[in-house]
Amino acid sequence: MNIVVDSGNTFSKIGWFEGEKLIRYTTHLEFPELIRNVRAELPEYLFFSSVGRTQEEFQQALGASVQVIGLTPDTPLPITKHYDTPQTLGADRIAAAAGANYLFPDEDLVVIDMGTCITYDLIDRHAAFQGGLISPGVRMRFNAMHTFTKRLPLFEPEKAPDLIGKSTRQAMQSGVMNGTLAEIEGIIERYRHNYPTLRVVLCGGDAAFFESSLKPPIFAVPELVLIGLNRILTYNVSLQ
Repeated sequence: MNIVVDSGNTFSKIGWFEGEKLIRYTTHLEFPELIRNVRAELPEYLFFSSVGRTQEEFQQALGASVQVIGLTPDTPLPITKHYDTPQTLGADRIAAAAGANYLFPDEDLVVIDMGTCITYDLIDRHAAFQGGLISPGVRMRFNAMHTFTKRLPLFEPEKAPDLIGKSTRQAMQSGVMNGTLAEIEGIIERYRHNYPTLRVVLCGGDAAFFESSLKPPIFAVPELVLIGLNRILTYNVSLQ
């Protein structure tokens, strides 16, 4: 059994794998909970990816004799990076790309990860990460309207609001949600102009708001980042 850890600024998630198969996962763990969960069932290999903590901090807190492999800009990958600033490339973006390439090999792919920001990343059929776009996520858009105006309230996203809002709340919901949908559809269309057989892979916490509204074929893979981290782990183990 292998464990992969995706540790964010506030919360972490853990995936348990047997080979390439995701057996179970848990999310929204604070750091002490993360450590307790890993200690409860120590794996053969442990892969750690974090935006806020180093591998050394994690291993010291874990205090167990298990091999920890960390995701850094220099970690060997099963895909290649055609990116001008690889040192600044987010671990979640490269993990999602590796997961998509594993699930759909030999295909041109765009991975749309809908989290705090929305990222659109192209991985071509030759397993090359070409880069992509980063735009504000839906909650960031709501927060921006609330923060930078005097009277607009703060709302949470709602699924499939009417296009024409009849109140301030409805107008803001339509602007954010339908505007984001139009953005996604437009970017997919522009990608497909260059890659006609492009497959779209959707992930991230806000993907559920848009999955049913997008034209097929759209493949939603909620735990794509965990799958990608495990793919990177097994690739590194094969090199040992």
